[in-house]
Amino acid sequence: MTEGQFFIDIDCVQEKKNGQNTFGDCFMSKRYPAEGRVIAVLSDGLGSGIKANILANMTATMITKFIAEGRDIMKATEVIMNTLPVCQVRKISYATFSVVDCNDNGEVKIVEEGNPDFLHIRNGKIVENEAKIITSKKFTNRHMHLYKIKLEPEDRLLFCSDGVTQAGMGSPEYKLGWRREGLIEFVLHEIERDKTVSSTHLAHNVVRAAEMKEPGHKAKDDISCSVLYFRKPRKMLLFTGPPYYSERDAEYAKIFDDFDGKKAISGGTTANLLARELGRTVVTERFSGGSLPACSKMAGVDLVTEGILTLTKAVEYLNDDCKNMPDDAAGKLVNMFLDSDCIDFMVGTKLNQAHYDPDLPVELAIRKNVVKQLEKILSERYIKKVHVQYI
Repeated sequence: MTEGQFFIDIDCVQEKKNGQNTFGDCFMSKRYPAEGRVIAVLSDGLGSGIKANILANMTATMITKFIAEGRDIMKATEVIMNTLPVCQVRKISYATFSVVDCNDNGEVKIVEEGNPDFLHIRNGKIVENEAKIITSKKFTNRHMHLYKIKLEPEDRLLFCSDGVTQAGMGSPEYKLGWRREGLIEFVLHEIERDKTVSSTHLAHNVVRAAEMKEPGHKAKDDISCSVLYFRKPRKMLLFTGPPYYSERDAEYAKIFDDFDGKKAISGGTTANLLARELGRTVVTERFSGGSLPACSKMAGVDLVTEGILTLTKAVEYLNDDCKNMPDDAAGKLVNMFLDSDCIDFMVGTKLNQAHYDPDLPVELAIRKNVVKQLEKILSERYIKKVHVQYI
């Protein structure tokens, strides 16, 4: 099973400028499990649409590539600051950026150039950190702020594009925009309301609140918010499929029952197997809340769903960034994934002939392939620690 004293929960939520087909901001992140390290970049390209998207992606890609090659974050970002051209019309940089390099010990390096100042939240208050300011040798009006911070458990860092702080600018209520002060008030209220709110949900709430400040609730600029939450890991275990050797059913049922974290079962056969071994009852709910089969209930288990159909639909929701996700069985499972940091899968390898029925849709891949898709997207897109055990 996955281990670790502290976990770096990081995610970003974005909204395109109204009328545009692509984001003008770019967020990239990568977890290095062997080093216990996460690197993330939020870049805001000048303007909006395709041109801004190219500029932001180019900036974020260059920074992450330099750091991945072993360059110090300071040197990598300084190269970018001195390299990015200036718009000849507006006389400003073609892209701005925020970079964070954090390890499992809470040691953080942050570099910002042009983006709104990040927020550091601790115990319901804003922590002000001293920055080292570096001026570009090539562009004297371009300055980079470098911070070195030691996080404490439950600390949060929030980064955003100016689409957040300038939301509503020019409107009667927000003539100068939402501004940093408005953002701080909102974020502290959200954390007070839910002290364990995940990075995903807090970032989502910020983006939606910024969008609501705009006239007609239509974004006048690209809106991006990234949150890093340093805390003890939230663990989850999903058991799907019966074990290959039935004589080990009791052993695996005990491992599942003793797991210290949230527990989910996917598959009717698996649920009945665990109920039998643990002396419990599976009760199916009457309403499904969607097109998928209804969830079931079992004592000591947080979620019980149908198998392949639900897992496949969960992959679909995750690939679609969970937009307009219904409250069906797959939606409930995805929310469990999003609220967890370390996700373990126990995947039974006994064949279930129902999944080879030629009348079933092609996308219903066998259990192992669906789990591989979940492992890939949860670890790469959602920056979760994922461990899969085939049994």
